[in-house]
Amino acid sequence: MITFKHILCPIDFSDISAHQLSYAAAFARWYDARITVLHVVPTFDPMPVHPGRLEDPMRVVYPLSEEDVTRELRRLAGDAGLTGDGVAVAAAAGDAVDAIVDRAVAMPADLLVMGTHGRSGFDRLLLGSVTEKLLRRAPCPVLTVPPHAPERAPRVALKQILCPVDFSPASLQALGFALDLGRQSGGRVTLLHVIEWLPGEEPRTYEHFNVPEFRRYLTDEAQQRLRALVPVAARAAIDVDEVVATGRAYREVLASAAERGTDLIVMGSQGHGAVGLALFGSTTQQVVRAAECPVLTVHSAEAQ
Repeated sequence: MITFKHILCPIDFSDISAHQLSYAAAFARWYDARITVLHVVPTFDPMPVHPGRLEDPMRVVYPLSEEDVTRELRRLAGDAGLTGDGVAVAAAAGDAVDAIVDRAVAMPADLLVMGTHGRSGFDRLLLGSVTEKLLRRAPCPVLTVPPHAPERAPRVALKQILCPVDFSPASLQALGFALDLGRQSGGRVTLLHVIEWLPGEEPRTYEHFNVPEFRRYLTDEAQQRLRALVPVAARAAIDVDEVVATGRAYREVLASAAERGTDLIVMGSQGHGAVGLALFGSTTQQVVRAAECPVLTVHSAEAQ
């Protein structure tokens, strides 16, 4: 059974922070989990700033103190309804990704809740970079919350869950999460497999290779494999659909999510290494960047 007992929610004080905290709070209430709200700054020490011209005097910038940061974290946590002994706030200095990963390992965290964008411009690029790096390095599943997610999520309502499956170990790990979350929330789970390399439009039939017929064969085979993945007991407890599509994987995932009014996408990340990063960048990264609903990214058991 999937359960989250300790949730880590790093925020950057941007507009998306309220979205993150509302979802983190909802999951914490659902699982009666402890939650830590974290903010990372480059340094708490005064920083000299070089002048634009040689004759200008050196200026010193004083960043927020650790006390100021923790005070603001408590205020934001309170606004999200996060109070009591199960809520902690923490401020750290250093590289954001390293600090978040270290904190997640030390807790240890069962779930990391991140936003996908900052305010705009450089902030957006910076936060996007941090989130994407954490999706590869996090020692636990990562829930990414996009800017267009609902303002507040007082409870977790997962009526439509979409789980893209490419039959890799990571996607099979994600499938386990999707089925269990669907069972716990009483939602419908849709398994989606995308056949990428055959064109979506009807191609010509070659003398020795009938492309439409071969596509139908691949589709039928994928449909059977998807059905075989779900145990009979799971089908008795939840509604499960199997869908096979043809096209670019991330586009089909996003289109399917929009068509079904999906509340959560659960998908695997290939993890570490050059090949893994390439696969991650081609599908999971694109989905996380463009999804209108939260995405739960799960590493394979071997990667974790």
